[in-house]
Amino acid sequence: MDLESGVYRDTIKLQKESWKTVLTLAYQSLGVVYGDLSTSPLYVYKSTFDEDIQHSETNEEIFGVLSFVFWTLTLVPLLKYVFIVLKADDNGEGGTFALYSLLCRHARVNSLPNCQSADEDLTEYKKENTGLTPKSSFGSSLKSTLEKHRVLQRVLLVLALIGTCMVIGDGVLTPAISVFSAVSGLELSTEKEHHKYVEVPVACIILIGLFALQHYGTHRVGFLFAPVVLTWLLCIGAIGLYNIIHWNPHVYQALSPHYMYKFLKKTQRGGWMSLGGILLCITGSEAMFADLGHFSQLSIKIAFTSLVYPSLILAYMGQAAYLSQHHEMENDYRIGFYVSVPESLRWPVLVIAILAAVVGSQAIITGTFSIIKQCSALGCFPRVKIVHTSSKIHGQIYIPEINWILMLLCLAVTIGFRDTRRMGNASGLAVITVMLVTTCLMSLVIVLCWQKSVFLAICFVFFFGTIEALYFSASLIKFLEGAWVPIALAFCFLIIMCIWHYGTLKKYEFDVQNKVSINWLLSLGPSLGIVRVRGIGLIHTELVSGVPAIFSHFVTNLPAFHQILVFLCIKSVPVPHVRPEERFLVGRIGPREFRLYRCIVRYGYRDFHKDDMEFEKDLVCSIAEFIRSGSIGADCANGDCANGDILNEDDRMTVVGTCSTQTDRIQMSEDDADNRNIAGPSEVREIQSPPPIKRRKRVRFIVPESPKIDRGAMEELQELMEAREAGIAYILGHSYVKAKQGSSMLKRVVINIGYEFLRRNSRSANYSLSVPHASTLEVGMMYNV
Repeated sequence: MDLESGVYRDTIKLQKESWKTVLTLAYQSLGVVYGDLSTSPLYVYKSTFDEDIQHSETNEEIFGVLSFVFWTLTLVPLLKYVFIVLKADDNGEGGTFALYSLLCRHARVNSLPNCQSADEDLTEYKKENTGLTPKSSFGSSLKSTLEKHRVLQRVLLVLALIGTCMVIGDGVLTPAISVFSAVSGLELSTEKEHHKYVEVPVACIILIGLFALQHYGTHRVGFLFAPVVLTWLLCIGAIGLYNIIHWNPHVYQALSPHYMYKFLKKTQRGGWMSLGGILLCITGSEAMFADLGHFSQLSIKIAFTSLVYPSLILAYMGQAAYLSQHHEMENDYRIGFYVSVPESLRWPVLVIAILAAVVGSQAIITGTFSIIKQCSALGCFPRVKIVHTSSKIHGQIYIPEINWILMLLCLAVTIGFRDTRRMGNASGLAVITVMLVTTCLMSLVIVLCWQKSVFLAICFVFFFGTIEALYFSASLIKFLEGAWVPIALAFCFLIIMCIWHYGTLKKYEFDVQNKVSINWLLSLGPSLGIVRVRGIGLIHTELVSGVPAIFSHFVTNLPAFHQILVFLCIKSVPVPHVRPEERFLVGRIGPREFRLYRCIVRYGYRDFHKDDMEFEKDLVCSIAEFIRSGSIGADCANGDCANGDILNEDDRMTVVGTCSTQTDRIQMSEDDADNRNIAGPSEVREIQSPPPIKRRKRVRFIVPESPKIDRGAMEELQELMEAREAGIAYILGHSYVKAKQGSSMLKRVVINIGYEFLRRNSRSANYSLSVPHASTLEVGMMYNV
């Protein structure tokens, strides 16, 4: 009986700890996920009633708007995102690109042809059971159609890029409208004709300070985020409840859908156009899915259903109750949020609102950094400087170039518009476009990934697509009244992404077509026809198989080469994370005596790259472990691979983890050359390098006793260790891409002008690799694509 009670107590304790973790995540999600959504009551009613409609003494317009707000919040954030879209996570990650990467794995529609069969053995692939044929015949035919037609693959990529560009545009508009709406409370303490002269400078100062602090990282001020949003939600919920009780307890009747019909029937075209303002009540809903990687599904659901959703509903009902009893304010500029706040609380609420607006803006700015990093990792955005602001939380990054561009665009929008109506028109179009893209991609996920019937996918698209299309049309009609801003921003970023991706794809195709034959390599002999000097040469290439043309170009023009040559390919795979134990793919090129290796380093689109010293150590250890395994390269040593190119090279490569995660494999130690004594366990042995000529770090391999290593592998390890002591040189290709003769005018403009301009003004490859300049050697080549 005591044993049973002990097991019961342990079970209860484990459940309590689990729920404690979930509730902690739910609390933390308030500051990161819901900052934008929680500040929407600041500007929804003002944007709705500004010009398109005017409330009358019958309250039909006020109740109609409240009914629209209630059902929009219920159907889109609650039903669509919380109960459906959150389940379409990409191994815990969310967002537009997560849906696209999910489809890439299930339907093989990745536009860059660098996929390998070994990639499908990654744990992240297996989690999703990819490769399974959809159960329905329509799903099977849809999958085969997508895989056969390049045009459909490009349409799918452009669709994902449109959603991504609109998220970036939202990163410009959300800080502007949130901060400007928060400081609009100053209008109650200044004269009507002068209040804008106060609001704009204050909003600009706050925006400049917000962007100037980005380089410190979210984790430095993150502890303030959740308390601020929690205080704000409780504040607007309490004020809303007070207004309901004090001004109109019967406002709950407006939750009936019948009031939506009466609203549209009475207001007609004006009511339809006002939907662009009502749409702002769901601004920030996409963050629930985009920020899924930082939290769990359950924590986001609990936070929204238990606190965010009821607080927002109470806030909107309270504003409607107040407006329903103050018809004398018709056509008044003060029909905003603050006028419904009791006078004694306006200044404290103003301070809390500004803090909440800053938190909401911080969340969308950080999200913009993350999505640009994803695009850059998958070859859809020029290389930029990525700074990791936290050593513990790898998802927190800072991109200086994008940060200052966003700041300038935010200031331009704030100074140019100077009112929430046009800002709301712009923000609403960006938000609803992202939601439409999510709906379209989700319909494919339902059929291809979830393997559900096409009927469910059609119902999903028809139901939510109809709602979003209605709001989209209402936002698009205001093109000249501010809605052109997100379209212009998205168009500019889309052009940049398409040009960069097209140039990257053509460059890769040129590399594949011009790679060197293995027969040419074998004809050079073990010395490759040149002098081999001490050290390791890392030849960076985009190819996952074959010898790149840069190698023959280098050999032809230089008389010497390093004793160890490694063809290094750093590749992004369409999964959010690659486990450290699956990071490296190592193989041999040619016979063993050539000392030529291929190393493919695989990163997910949310992984971060280590600095150069850690990376070099992991790279050398992975090659050493590959040599120790001795399971690859025996056939090539006998000359059996001398016919043709290495077409199935990935079938003869070994998966090797980082030395920090594989403790049962070769470890590397570096210390001063004078220290030669080793203190270690008896079950390992040491391979020592010969005495160095000059004082430098001495490299040692600590090799497990079992299995035994043959003499050839020992010599190979010895040579690798000597080369590591001599140093590592990075050999990078400096490509000049040019459209070949006979190309169309459009292609020449895109390649010769667009892609070359972006290449010259983006970060170089050695920066993204964290390569020290003193160890870098660039080889120039002309690519005629």
